[in-house]
Amino acid sequence: MRKDVHKRSEPKGVYRVRNWAQYNAGLIARGDVTMWIDQSVLNTAPQGGAPRRGRPHVYPDAAIQLLLGLKQVFHLPLRALQGFARSLRELAFPDLPVPNYTTLSRRAQELEVKLPASHSGEPMHLLVDSTGVKLYGEGEWKVRKHGYSKRRTWRKVHLALDAKTGQVCAALMTHQDVPDADVLPDLLDQIPADVPIGTVGGDGPYDTRQCHAQIEARGAQPSIPPREGAAPWSERTPGAQWRNEAIDAIARNGRGEWKKACGYHRRSLVENLMYRLKTLTGNRLWARCIGSQATEVAIRVGVLNRMAALARPQSVRIA
Repeated sequence: MRKDVHKRSEPKGVYRVRNWAQYNAGLIARGDVTMWIDQSVLNTAPQGGAPRRGRPHVYPDAAIQLLLGLKQVFHLPLRALQGFARSLRELAFPDLPVPNYTTLSRRAQELEVKLPASHSGEPMHLLVDSTGVKLYGEGEWKVRKHGYSKRRTWRKVHLALDAKTGQVCAALMTHQDVPDADVLPDLLDQIPADVPIGTVGGDGPYDTRQCHAQIEARGAQPSIPPREGAAPWSERTPGAQWRNEAIDAIARNGRGEWKKACGYHRRSLVENLMYRLKTLTGNRLWARCIGSQATEVAIRVGVLNRMAALARPQSVRIA
């Protein structure tokens, strides 16, 4: 097709941040060490838990999660993290537990991370998507110069974002070949049953019978575009009524008008989330064990939630 007959794109919008003073103060507070060290963590005793073989835990899970969070915020290797924590204890936090870097590495393999997510109480507009993070392999320059090699490996990060609060409510790491639709039930299970979900938005890969059944089981409404050439489902199929109505609306008015009418474009918020994840915490995992990699992903998501709670811009379009 000739270039001069392509459809012209709309001019890029101009936005202005309405709460710049608060947003600027929040960006500065992200680097404040006292914000990342909660006094309740310093006073937490090791959990008893179920009986286990071997030496009991000396350091509580909250302290391990705290130090691993500092590792992601300040981009520190484990040995440097141990020295960083020692200096914090000597300068300002005498009660800060400082485990050895080998202890941190071992505990990270089985750590149950609690996401610091807040809920507004209203039905959530949940947005789901996935992205890839590099595990090990060459950089982009080597790939462009000499091509790929067998050691280029990725992991897939699946996230569920609350569009109203900007908080990540569920996170999961899988192998790079796992489809997005297979992970949606696990993401919904991470959200407590008493938390209402109004809408679940996703792109085309989530247009499966399994996903629609899980969304309907949570009492939510999907915002998922039917695939190209999609055929109507039987009325007995869970979620068939909404999907068949979407197919009819797209046939009458076009896919673009349907997306505007159902609010599908709010899904761009989760795309921005993936960008922030890789910009603020890096596009490469440090850990090499599967358990440590899952913990690292959860720690990074928790860091993003803390940063979003501190500073979140309120942008409005002015042109």
